[in-house]
Amino acid sequence: MFVVAAGPAMLRAIPRWGDWLRPLYGVLVGGLPLAIVTGVALGVVIWLHTRDVLARSGTGAVEYLPTLLAAAVLLELGPVGAGLIVAARTGASLGAELAAMRVSEQIDALELLGGSPLRRLVGPRAVACVVAVPLLHILITATALASGFAAETLTGSTTYLKYDTAAVRELLLEDVIPAGLKTLAFGAVVGLTGCFIGLYPRPGSEGVGRAATDSVVACVLLVLLADVLLVLVIKAGQQLL
Repeated sequence: MFVVAAGPAMLRAIPRWGDWLRPLYGVLVGGLPLAIVTGVALGVVIWLHTRDVLARSGTGAVEYLPTLLAAAVLLELGPVGAGLIVAARTGASLGAELAAMRVSEQIDALELLGGSPLRRLVGPRAVACVVAVPLLHILITATALASGFAAETLTGSTTYLKYDTAAVRELLLEDVIPAGLKTLAFGAVVGLTGCFIGLYPRPGSEGVGRAATDSVVACVLLVLLADVLLVLVIKAGQQLL
C-alpha cells in the first residue's frame, strides 16, 4: 500500500527538480568515495585472480581477461555494488532522518497543516535515489575498467586500443542495457524502503537508532532479492525474444 501511494508522489516530484536535487547531491557526495574505492578494488582484484587462471588455461586465454572483467562489472558487480552502497549509506540516513522528524512531531505538524509526507518527503528522496544509483554504477564500472587496464599495463602486454577492443568483444547491448536498468529498481527499492521505515519508527529516541539499523538491513536484503528476481525476468524475456 505504501509503494502504491508513493508511486504518484515520485512522478509528481520529477518535474520539481529543486526538491530532489539536494537529496541527490547528498547521496552522490556521500557515495562518491565508496564508489571509487569499490571500482578500483574490483578491477584490481578480478585482474589478480583471473589472470593466473587464464594463463594456466592455455595460450591466448589471457586475451579474454578484459572481456571477463567488463562482463563481470557491467552485468553484475557494478549495478549491485552501486545499489549496496546507496542501501548502506543512504538507507540509514533516510531511516534516521524521517524517524527523527516523526519523533519530534514535525511530520505530525505537516499533516495537521494539510501537507502530504509522501509528496513533500518521500517523493523527492526516492527520486534522488533512483537517479543516484545509475550514476554510481557508471562510476564504479569506469573505475574498475580503468584500474584493470592500469594493472594489465604493468605487464607490458597490452595497449589501450587492444584492451578496449577486448573489453567489448563479446558484450551485446541487449545484455548491458537491462543490467544497467536494474539500478533504477535498486534506487527505488532503497528510497521507498528507507522512507517507509523512517516514517513509522518505534516511539522515543531509541526508535531513531533502530530505524537506521532496520533500514540498512532491509535495504540490503531487498536489493539482493530484487537483483535475483530481475536477472530471472531479464533472462526469461531474452529467451522469449
